[in-house]
Formats: sequence, C-alpha cells, structure tokens
Amino acid sequence: MTQTTIAIRDGPPTTMPQETVEAFQRRLRGPLLSPEDDGFEEAVRLWNGMIEKTPALVVQPTGTADVVTAIDFAREHDLSLSVKGGGHNIAGTALVDRGLTIDMSRLRGVLVDPEERTVTAQAGCLLGDVDRETQLHGLATPLGFISETGIAGLTLGGGLGYLTRRFGWTVDNLVEVEIVTADGAVRRVSREENEDLFWAIRGAGSNLGVVTSFTYRLHEVGPTVYGGLIAWPAERADEILEVYRELTAKVPRELTVFLHLLRAPPAPFVPEEAHGKRICAMAVCYSGDRNDTREVLAPIRALDDPVVDLLQEQPYTQVQSYLDATEPKGMHYYWKTEFAAELSADLLSTMRNLAAECPIPGAQIGFLHIGGALNEFDQDDGAVGNRDARFAYGVIAQWEPDDPNAEEFQQWVRDAWTQFRLFSTGGNYVNFQTADEGDDRVRGMYGDNFDRLVQIKTEYDPDNLFRSNRNVSPDPEAEAP
Repeated sequence: MTQTTIAIRDGPPTTMPQETVEAFQRRLRGPLLSPEDDGFEEAVRLWNGMIEKTPALVVQPTGTADVVTAIDFAREHDLSLSVKGGGHNIAGTALVDRGLTIDMSRLRGVLVDPEERTVTAQAGCLLGDVDRETQLHGLATPLGFISETGIAGLTLGGGLGYLTRRFGWTVDNLVEVEIVTADGAVRRVSREENEDLFWAIRGAGSNLGVVTSFTYRLHEVGPTVYGGLIAWPAERADEILEVYRELTAKVPRELTVFLHLLRAPPAPFVPEEAHGKRICAMAVCYSGDRNDTREVLAPIRALDDPVVDLLQEQPYTQVQSYLDATEPKGMHYYWKTEFAAELSADLLSTMRNLAAECPIPGAQIGFLHIGGALNEFDQDDGAVGNRDARFAYGVIAQWEPDDPNAEEFQQWVRDAWTQFRLFSTGGNYVNFQTADEGDDRVRGMYGDNFDRLVQIKTEYDPDNLFRSNRNVSPDPEAEAP
C-alpha cells in the first residue's frame, strides 16, 4: 500500500497509510494536493525564493468547514501544520517541510458595506482584492503598500502602510474576525466577544488559530490621491535626508513619505544614464484635500532637479501597487529592520554611510514614516504594542537565486544591522523578521505585552499546534484548561 511520508511535531518523519489520506480527502470539499499532483507547485510557491520547504500535503479550503477538518486532522495525527495566505512572508512561515499546509488562496471573497463603512474579506485575499472593492465607494482601510501581499499575514502581525499615519496599525481598524482555534472550534472574535482572544490576534494572530475572515473599519480615501515616486542623485543624500527629517516632523497625517537609498533600476521611467547609479528616492502618498497639495508637497518640490519625477494625481489603487515590480516573486530576500522613535542625526548618518558602501545591487536602505495615529493608542491596546514607533527602518536586500555572492550579501546585512539597531526603540515589526532571528526578537516585538500573550496562547493552543510562525510558545508549566 502506498504511504505518505509526513512530519510529526517534535519527532522524526513517519509514514501515513494512503487509506488515511484518502479518508481525509473525502471529508474535504476543497482539493487535497500532494507533490505529484497538478497545482501543487503553484500552491507552495512563495514570494521569497530563498525558502525551500516541501509539505507532504496541501489543503485548499473552499470554506470554514474545510479549515476545521484540516485542523482536526493535524491535531488528531500530531502533524506539523502551517497556514499560507498570500505567501509573502519573508521568513517563509507559510510552509512546513513534510507537514500539512492549509492554503487559503481559494477564499477571495470581499463584501463592502458602504453604509456601515466596513469591509469583510476572506483570508485568501490579497491587498489588491480589498482595495479594488473598497475604492468603488471611495473607502479604504490601512493595508500595506505591495498589492500582492496577503491580508491575513499582514493583519495578524499588526499591519502598516501608507494610511497608518492617519488611522493606525491595520489591527487598530480591525472590527471582527472569524477564527478556527486549535480545538477546531469556530469563534467570532471582537472587542465585545472573546475579548482576550481579540486582543492577542491583533499582532500575534498566527499563533492562535486560522482566521477565515476579517472585518475592517473603512475611511474616506480616494479614489484619487496624489502620489508616486521622485528621486535625486545620491550625491545629494545629506540634503535630502535633512529635508526628510524636517518634513516628517511637521507634515499633516494625510501625507506619508517613505525614503529609500538604492541603485536606480533599469526601468523605462528612469533615464538611461541613471541606470545602476545610487539614488535617494521618496515614495509619496497624499490622501488629503487636493486643494492643499501644492502647499503640503512644497518641501519636496523645493528639492529641484530630480532624476525621476512621477508625482501626480492617480488612483489610490495605483499608488498601492506601483512598488509591486520592485519586489518580484521568486527572488531571494533577506532583511533586517527596526523601529525608531525619531530620526536622529547619527541614525541618518549611519544609514547614509551604509548605503554608500552597500555591495548588494538590489538592496534598499531606508525609512517608512508611520508615526501619527498609532501613537495615540495605549501600549496594551492589542498585542501589537510598539506605540512609540514613528519610523520603521533598515536594510531590505534581494538578489537572483543563483547569485554566487549570496552568503556574503547576507553577512553584510547582518553586519549593517549591528550598526543601525543601536537607534532602535527596542521593538520591531514581526512581519519583517527573518527565519534566523531568535526568540529574543519575538519577545522584543511584543515588549510588555508578551507575558499576557503567553497566557492567552496557553489557553487557546496549549500544545502549540500553531508554531509555524514567529512563535510565542505556551507556558509549559501551566495547568491544562
């Protein structure tokens, strides 16, 4: 009889009889794929090509019932389990070798309630799916800035994007979720129902179960905003960085500007003579009153003679997707990032010097301005914490899969990290953590919220079924509930 080799949690791989797999398949409505099946390769393809993992089985649920069935099967057989949304996580937590992966990609429904100003989206949605539907009504919620990112992973780790300055972390705008917990129970979770679980989900949700749908609060944004890319030669980096520091200290929250030091790509919108040259670029999104655009953007416009200027009125959905091409699927990605409370002169100098000496052609060194609304919530309003963060910053690097310098590139990023992490708040964004970062980084992400998070993890997932993530382990000494 044919058998499937599969990974058991905390143990060596073992075999599972084919009749067990077939019985499991009969309980599902959606497909159950193994490596020999058509569609398996696409189901396990991740954005970060550096991740090499092959599950034994992949479930593609068509509804919540399939998710329950998959969780029950994993728990009953003590299987290694992972959950894949958009597959965009840099650490590759969506897959587990020889285990069972729940691939949510078939769940892509979006329902907008323009009167209540809410949107409910299934967990397989990408950011672009949600933005496309909400923008029909001139509404949006703070999501990321790469349209091919999955909403589930982004939200469950806290979530940040161009609208964070106005409306907070993505989870600050989360109204309700449906989640299947480790015991196979389906729970509705909000500030009024299962409050402790809702608290933990907002920043550490991948540790607590499989969320099947998210309901977000919407805000008036778009459908047209002012934004795009603008860049100058790197020789002007000191000037640009100083203007950026002044700009981010005083501009209204409707303006978000990310700044990156990088080599200009060979794109059609970049003059040929600038290809491969070091530049200082800003990604801009102004979602406020268009009558105020000239005044608000004046400090940027005063930096004349850009090598690239794509700033213009355009659809919000376009602003949300124009960086997609900078992070193509399949490249090898390696990052180190931190949160900062301010842009000190020493931090700016450190990052400028790192950019000038960076040997990685596809690296970006820069800052995401996120300060504003998120700083007005209490530190313990959701597990996400980090209410002192006003900038995310660091080195994000990429290279071709066959690049012979890959190991040297990774080491350079790590060495750079030892220099710029000195300016950190001590916190960091869990969705930007790489697979080689230790438990101290997870604890650093949650700070003073960590102990409460462990208690809730212990209550809802005492056996750590959901561990293919930046893991918060349950308390091994706690009594079973």
